[in-house]
Amino acid sequence: MSDLEYDRRRRLQLRLDEVVRDNRFTIAVVFPAVGGVTLLASAWGLLPAPLAFNPYLLLFGVAVMRLPLIAGIAPLVTRRAAVGLALLCLYTWAIEWIGVRTGYPYGEFGYGVDLGPMLLGEVPAALPLFFVPIVANAYLLCLLLLGSRARSAALRVPVAVVAVVGMDLVLDPAAVSIGFWAYEAGGAYYGVPWTNYAGWVLSATVAVVLLDLSFERAGLLDRLAECGFMLDDLVSFVILWGIVNAAFGNWLPLGLALVYGYGLWRTDRFDFPTR
Repeated sequence: MSDLEYDRRRRLQLRLDEVVRDNRFTIAVVFPAVGGVTLLASAWGLLPAPLAFNPYLLLFGVAVMRLPLIAGIAPLVTRRAAVGLALLCLYTWAIEWIGVRTGYPYGEFGYGVDLGPMLLGEVPAALPLFFVPIVANAYLLCLLLLGSRARSAALRVPVAVVAVVGMDLVLDPAAVSIGFWAYEAGGAYYGVPWTNYAGWVLSATVAVVLLDLSFERAGLLDRLAECGFMLDDLVSFVILWGIVNAAFGNWLPLGLALVYGYGLWRTDRFDFPTR
């Protein structure tokens, strides 16, 4: 990279950091709160057809909530990291396509809401925008919570996998409740079959290993230390899916969401608007 290209990238990065930092509360609290209410109003038939579950409004809101994570990781995206992220996106589409076609590894399910353009007519093109941040947020939170113990890949990888699966234990019941998707045979866990989580163990393991190999842990920790907003997307996750689960009386998923909120508090990530 030439000095000119480096300077240009550095200026863009500083500008993005500034935009996110100056709008932290709006991005991490207001957007998910409004999003949660909008999803509930859509599910309960309180919004007119053009607005109810509008896929482009939905994707716009998700993209905004992802900005802190994107801004935080962007300076660390080397060629190796870019290849790893590309492979992770390809894996996300591939495993979902297999799941839709065969029922493995997640169980027989179908989408009930338009999530935007579809690849091959079956898999949402924006799927990595939903899945990859779950993996990244869980991994980064585990790095902070584990501290010096995160040096051991034998510890940090399985802990991060558990954290990813835990996030789906929050997400899936809420998504089923509002009709994002449904499992044909239902399930004992708020309409979600336990086999789904066996699939998530597989997906999370592959994704966490890819992420772990793609980024230098020291660089991630340095960026987390200097970038107070880097886990704000996880704050949004807790608020958005906490609201939806609470509205449907999904108390165990709500409790799990609050566990992630506690983890964020323990790592000093609720510090609006000072950093």
